[in-house]
Amino acid sequence: MSIWVHLLLAKFSYGQPTHRLLRDWSDYDLTLSPGTLTGGLRTLAPLFEPLEDALRCRLQSENRWHADETRWMVFAETEGKIGHRWYLWVFHSESVIHFVLDPTRSAPVPIAELSASQGGIVICDRYSGYKKLARILGTILLAFCWAHQRRDFIELANAHPELSEWALSWVERIGELYLLNDARLAVRADPVQWAARDDGLRQRVAQMANQREAERANPALKAPARKVLQSMQKHWSGLTVFVDHPEVPMDNNVAERDQRTPVVARKNFYGSGSPWSGALAATMFSLLMTMRLWGINPRTWLTAYLDACAANGSQPPADLSVFLPWAMDADLLAQRRRAAMDPADPIDSS
Repeated sequence: MSIWVHLLLAKFSYGQPTHRLLRDWSDYDLTLSPGTLTGGLRTLAPLFEPLEDALRCRLQSENRWHADETRWMVFAETEGKIGHRWYLWVFHSESVIHFVLDPTRSAPVPIAELSASQGGIVICDRYSGYKKLARILGTILLAFCWAHQRRDFIELANAHPELSEWALSWVERIGELYLLNDARLAVRADPVQWAARDDGLRQRVAQMANQREAERANPALKAPARKVLQSMQKHWSGLTVFVDHPEVPMDNNVAERDQRTPVVARKNFYGSGSPWSGALAATMFSLLMTMRLWGINPRTWLTAYLDACAANGSQPPADLSVFLPWAMDADLLAQRRRAAMDPADPIDSS
């Protein structure tokens, strides 16, 4: 097994810091310097650029995306920037998970990511950058996350115990909404049952809107509670996108789960030492997590790709289709998926 395959997986799939890997390898009488590994990774980085371009192109060809962002440290001086906090953005479509590292947490990042698309629906939180994305492109509909709306009420209950009963009653209403939507989705193939359950969901959404407005009109409502309801009213059209678009989830938990792997890595080795290594981290998160999304063992996939690069004179292979899940023929895709489930594989890739 290639030491580079092991290194890339250890860092960007399992979140292991380089110094721990070197300590582990030294127990096997394999002594390498940190500089050797850094130099090797910098040499490997250009090999993945064509795959990075292919992932972005595929993402832009689709029409529904989860989006989220989290901090990622880059320990290098950047002209015009104070501090080392960068942001790792994730965009998750039906077939691609794509990470973008940028010095800023600003709207130009999602605008650049989706500007070449034909438009669609972005499931996201209420961050202003996504709102600007929708305004600028004009072809994007935002579906706001009910998990964030629910969190507002829970935080209110914790911060203001006197409002706890009121806030938790709204948490219950949101839970009922999830149940009604799940019940509706369970009968999508049955037009009669679908119509009845869809109508029930719509009635409950209307009741929630009426309840919200009635409580907002109550002069006795405490200011912290009023603030939460005002936010709900402001974002109501985005919160209810799922009603007319049942293919849209009610929350953005998909993107938040995508961020778990980078967050574990951030906890264990803090971030990246330079912009190029940060870009490599984003690319590897994208590639390895996209393979897992397709049920492909990233170890066997990465080994095959680096072998193909070596056979092509240390250059990316001319034919990338055999390494892109959506472009593979059915037999190859089935083979790569079987490799992910092979009980003889000593690596647990679950």
